[in-house]
Amino acid sequence: MTTTYEVRAIAPTVLKQLRERDDAGHARTPVTDPEGGAPLRCCLRHSEAGERIVLVSYAPLRRWAAETDAEPGPYDECGPVFVHAEECDGPASGTGYPVELHGARRVLRAYAGQGHILGGRLIEIPKERAAEVDDALHEVFSDPEVAFVHVRAVEFGCFMVEARRQ
Repeated sequence: MTTTYEVRAIAPTVLKQLRERDDAGHARTPVTDPEGGAPLRCCLRHSEAGERIVLVSYAPLRRWAAETDAEPGPYDECGPVFVHAEECDGPASGTGYPVELHGARRVLRAYAGQGHILGGRLIEIPKERAAEVDDALHEVFSDPEVAFVHVRAVEFGCFMVEARRQ
């Protein structure tokens, strides 16, 4: 049996809220990115030099729990993510794993439908082999209790994307 999943950028309605007041309760100041390279969670690509971006605090489990009436408890984390300072067009193509945002070391953190962590898997896959992340995600989703997976950067612990079971 093949498990299918959808990789999601941060939803446009959430982005609008985060640009006004982030999940830590602060209004953040946009900046012009002088060099580019910031991993944008709104469109799942790196920023380009000269683009206006903002670093906001984002609590993905808190947002998900509000939609589902789940209670993630102490697993509710708030962390930094870069987004465009103004509305953008979102991801350029499909709902597959965003290879451009892949780094060599990522954690696939699996969550149950109640928002509790079921486990995690460290993957060390070089960017040029990022398509192999799909195999790792399929393996995590082979556990029927897994409702969704957060992909996080190892070095900073930052939320990168969410993959939800379809």
